[in-house]
Amino acid sequence: MSKKKKQVNDSYVTMTELVLPNDTNTLNNLMGGRLMHWMDIVSAIAAQKHSNRIVVTASVDNVSFSKAIQLGNVVTLKARVTRAFSSSMEVRIDVEAEDIPSGKKFASNSAFFTFVAVDQSGRPIDVPEVVPETEEEKELYDGALRRRQLRLVLAGRMKPEDASELKSLFNLTNGTDDQA
Repeated sequence: MSKKKKQVNDSYVTMTELVLPNDTNTLNNLMGGRLMHWMDIVSAIAAQKHSNRIVVTASVDNVSFSKAIQLGNVVTLKARVTRAFSSSMEVRIDVEAEDIPSGKKFASNSAFFTFVAVDQSGRPIDVPEVVPETEEEKELYDGALRRRQLRLVLAGRMKPEDASELKSLFNLTNGTDDQA
C-alpha cells in the first residue's frame, strides 16, 4: 500500500493573539515563554491537520527574538508542515507582530518544531508524505533532512559520521586528515 501524500497548504494554520498585560514582563514586552507557548499550539495544530492524528512535541529548534513585541500588539503566527518522515513532521512557524494604531508590522521570529504522530496508546504512527509545490516549499523541504540529522546528532541519537546530509557542511571525511 502506498503512503498517502498531502500538500503543504493542507497543514497551513494562522493564529492571532492580542498581547494583554498578563502576557508581558515588567518592561511591557511579550514574555518569550508565552510566545513559545503560542508557537507550540499553532505548530501542533498544523501537524495534526497534516497527520490527522494526535501529535506530541519532539523538539524545538533555536528560537531567537529579533525585536520585542509590546503590550497591545497583535501577534500573527503562521505554521505549516515542511516535511514528514515516517512518524515525525517538521513544522515551520513564522511570527509577525503589528501595532495596529500606527500600522507598523514587523517579523519577530521563526522556528522549526518537530512533532511525532501517535496512536491512542501513544506509540508512533506513520504520517502522510509532504508534496512541496512552491519554490519556498521545495527549499524548506530540501533542507529538512539536513536539519533533522543535525537535531539527531545534537540529541546523541545519530553519530555525526552517519549524518550524510551534514558531511558537506562539516567536511567530514571518515577519519582521514586532508591537511598537509
